[in-house]
Amino acid sequence: MTRIYGYMAQFDRPESLLQAARALRNLGYTRLEAHTPYPVEGLAEVLGIPPSRIPRVMFAGGLLAALGTLAIQYYSAVFNYPINVGGRPDASWPAFIPAALEMALLGASLCGVVAMLRGSGLPRLHHPVFDIEGFDRATRDAHFLVVLSDDPRCDEDSIVTELRALNPLRVGRVPA
Repeated sequence: MTRIYGYMAQFDRPESLLQAARALRNLGYTRLEAHTPYPVEGLAEVLGIPPSRIPRVMFAGGLLAALGTLAIQYYSAVFNYPINVGGRPDASWPAFIPAALEMALLGASLCGVVAMLRGSGLPRLHHPVFDIEGFDRATRDAHFLVVLSDDPRCDEDSIVTELRALNPLRVGRVPA
């Protein structure tokens, strides 16, 4: 028996997709995916996508990089290799700021890229929806809504009937 990833409905307008997602949410479906060529206002809230954690990860990465850079500079200037230059103190923190700032920016950007890749499940070279005929239009002019088969409310007979009631262009199964 073929494993099923989910059930897909294609819509021609973003408003139709948004209404369909709301209707399925109201029916109790919780595991939904949407594929659109551009962001659709309000779709993330309807799908229940949590707010992004990337800004907090970037802040933590930048802070750790800056503190690490300051610690290394402090250790090397005070303990490892102290040099008296012009009578200034060994721990002259204003001289440490430019390097710490640069490392904070580097650390934040690297953590942001890693968090974005992990959060979006990339790199993923193949997704089951890629095998559906016409799915390449999701990058141009088509809008797709997928109900995942592991949704607790999902069974084949009811989901296909409920998807057809939403007036999509077509409904189909997505093999895993």
